[in-house]
Amino acid sequence: PKSFFKTKQRYDDVVWTNDHYAIVSEGWYDTRNTKSYLIDTNNGESKVFDDRNYQDVYSDPGNFNTTKNQYGRYVIDMKGGKAYLIGDGFTKDGQHPFIDEMDVKSLKKKRLYTSNIKNGKEEIIDILNASKGEILTTQQSPSLYPNYFKKNIKSNKAEAVTNFANPFESIKDVYKEVITYKRNDGVTLTGTLYLPANYDRKAKKEKLPLLIWAYPTEYKDKNTAGQNTQNPNDFTFPYYGSFVYWTTKGYAVLDDAAFPIIGEGKTEPNDTFIPQLVSNAAAAIDAVDHLGYIDRKKVAVGGHSYGAFMTANLLTHSDLFACGIARSGAYNRTLTPFGFQSEQRNYWDIPEIYNKMSPFMNADKMKTPLLLVHGDADNNPGTFTLQTERYFQALKNLGAPVKMVLLPKEAHGYQAKENIFHLLWEQDQFLEKCLKK
Repeated sequence: PKSFFKTKQRYDDVVWTNDHYAIVSEGWYDTRNTKSYLIDTNNGESKVFDDRNYQDVYSDPGNFNTTKNQYGRYVIDMKGGKAYLIGDGFTKDGQHPFIDEMDVKSLKKKRLYTSNIKNGKEEIIDILNASKGEILTTQQSPSLYPNYFKKNIKSNKAEAVTNFANPFESIKDVYKEVITYKRNDGVTLTGTLYLPANYDRKAKKEKLPLLIWAYPTEYKDKNTAGQNTQNPNDFTFPYYGSFVYWTTKGYAVLDDAAFPIIGEGKTEPNDTFIPQLVSNAAAAIDAVDHLGYIDRKKVAVGGHSYGAFMTANLLTHSDLFACGIARSGAYNRTLTPFGFQSEQRNYWDIPEIYNKMSPFMNADKMKTPLLLVHGDADNNPGTFTLQTERYFQALKNLGAPVKMVLLPKEAHGYQAKENIFHLLWEQDQFLEKCLKK
């Protein structure tokens, strides 16, 4: 064995092109840095071709197109000293997936293709034949189910490979829009807004109740926190945990609302977790209210896992919401004393932050209706079922309007049809009671 490269940061990945070229990636969490090298093991040379904040999606060079070699292993598809990168293509002006050709020796790139289909989204799946310009893509829109196409990027002609019908006809006409707004410190936020299919967006006579679904994400700078990765042309694809169903019952829904938690420089994100959380929520409600669609006195918030933790904190530390739904969350951070989510400091390093961020420690302040849901066999070490059971007991004994639902034999996510139907029923009953009566 002979060493051919040593990382300076934490090793992340290696992908081979052939017997002597390899791409090695390393990273460092505290700075969110990722760095990739092209290495020639014949002479030991290494060249950096990607050095950036990995949360900076606008500068993402994409992933190398791969193929299986004679051993059944995936390697970078390289022909004539050329390799090909497929990128998601997120920009401040929208999403435009792309294909770049890269010269392995010089690292110079040439843009071969940029997707610009109108009123739809194209995702590049594979490069079938680079010399002929043949690729495999999917195309979709909010009401058109994703289907596969064989496309020639030289002639721009596409041939359908599949013809899947939309299995969710009942919500195909729901109005969908990605909205952009700012919170009080100037950070740009986004969310996908859904309105009932028959809602008159011009007259706006009826003010709708609003449901917000979100999940907090930590960042080290405001620029990356404000980048948009939502596409209004994504197919509206509901799942068991989605709030989108409720558009059929007269609700507005802000899905995947951006909830960045930022800690720049030596400041950690969780040092100001609560005020940033409340600021994100206030900005989201203000944005939809400004459009004239909602009754801001009838707003609910919900989340799963860390989103449930978020929900409990928002109901505890603000008066923005009429009710909340928290699924499979953790509420007492002393029960996760050696870090949680992206927090690396332990409880004994920063006991005041662990206590302040724990809804359980502030249960006496929580007076807003809350539906707690948990799988009774949750084996995720950060969200044991005990978290919900003890939080519920505390709230109930303190007189808070709270209900707990435990789903039999479910882990951190829910699988059984009976449990999912019951979950949807419980949520519907709760929302109708809290927001429509």
